[in-house]
Amino acid sequence: MKTRSLPPLKVKNTVPKSVTKPRSKLNTPELIIRKREGDELNESEIESLIQAYCSGEVADYQMAAFAMAVFFRGMTPRETTALTLAMRDSGKTVTFPGTERVRVDKHSTGGVGDKVSICLAPIVAACGVHVPMISGRGLGHTGGTLDKLEAIPGFSVDMTTAAFVKQVGKVGCALIGQTKDLAPADKKLYALRDVTGTVESVPLIVASILSKKLAEGIDALVLDVKVGAGAFMRSLDEARELARAIVRVGTLSGKRVSALLTDMNTPLGYAIGNSLETSEAMEMLHGGGPEDLREVTLSLGSELLRLAGLETNTTRARARMLAVIESGDAARKMEEIIKAQGGDPRVVREPDRMPKAKKVVPIKTTRNGYILAVDALKIGQVAVTMGAGRHRADDEIDPTVGIVLRKKPGDAIRRDDVLAELHVPNAKAAKAVSDQVSEAFTVGKKRPKARPLIIDMIRR
Repeated sequence: MKTRSLPPLKVKNTVPKSVTKPRSKLNTPELIIRKREGDELNESEIESLIQAYCSGEVADYQMAAFAMAVFFRGMTPRETTALTLAMRDSGKTVTFPGTERVRVDKHSTGGVGDKVSICLAPIVAACGVHVPMISGRGLGHTGGTLDKLEAIPGFSVDMTTAAFVKQVGKVGCALIGQTKDLAPADKKLYALRDVTGTVESVPLIVASILSKKLAEGIDALVLDVKVGAGAFMRSLDEARELARAIVRVGTLSGKRVSALLTDMNTPLGYAIGNSLETSEAMEMLHGGGPEDLREVTLSLGSELLRLAGLETNTTRARARMLAVIESGDAARKMEEIIKAQGGDPRVVREPDRMPKAKKVVPIKTTRNGYILAVDALKIGQVAVTMGAGRHRADDEIDPTVGIVLRKKPGDAIRRDDVLAELHVPNAKAAKAVSDQVSEAFTVGKKRPKARPLIIDMIRR
């Protein structure tokens, strides 16, 4: 299959000059106070803070205070770029010697039921581009790709940088967590944000996403910026602000970057929970799966192939993706990836091999009418309570628990229809959350108008 390298992207002032200045003496409390008061920090100060945090000179509680100050006061574009580059430079950057194959990646800002990466990566890799994908754990009420992948028996997301490079060269894709030497500052700060209420900050999200993406040696990146009740960006204005910030900083760093804004008022797909979501992603590799999951995956993937220069427009790119699904190449690519990372590749064609909960409890409706809404935030919070996510960074996850929606907005219902199924270890666990799941569904007498799933596209 022919591929072509990207032409060089001309950018100016990629790295602020002051980032390379000698590190100045750091007064952390003063710096936190200045940011709390809304002052603009210079690049040298930000670089010094990140270096000191990685070395242990700055404690977690101090970085938590800084993150909270950023949460409330924000950062200028100059500060955000400096933070991104300082976090990238806190470790090594990956190179892929001996190959001209274009490398691409996708990242989501997080949503309930978002298992797109698990089906997108093998599809795009089967189309002929390399996908070195570094993903994260769950944040707040949203699930993490790594947790979902680890539901596959034997699958390991831990890999050295050398092994990562080797697998991408051989298989065309690797799905891993951050290695110790790739953007280690982000790894530390990512876990801290999750448990200190500082997730929903545009500068911190931009720096977190791009620092590891810039370190993983990609040529192009597509962002899925979720917007709605179940997203960290609740309003369209907030989502556009984040998308534009990521595209701006990514472009300044010499990468080809686009962002799609997608709806997250309703969970994506039907499955919420790690093993359940991974199984649903496998369905798409065989041409099935929920329609909304299919649409988001194809939209993101076609933009990736366009940025990679593999196709001239998204229509042709979408057709190429559908072709590798129909031929079985996408499913075979996922089998290769799973086998290379120590997992059982049979789960791709035999989903019953995925771990399952001991009990499935239906939640029924007591009304006739139409489903007006399914609150993604409430569903995500319930899933965390059930054990599918974390309240604390050191909480263990139960890969088998979760929720499967049987009705979504626009569906007609009659009394005693099943709204959802709870996958739980026992009846007591189901009873504890059943009312909360029922309350996530809004029922009315008239069918609601369909909401657009793909809201906007932000390009350079």
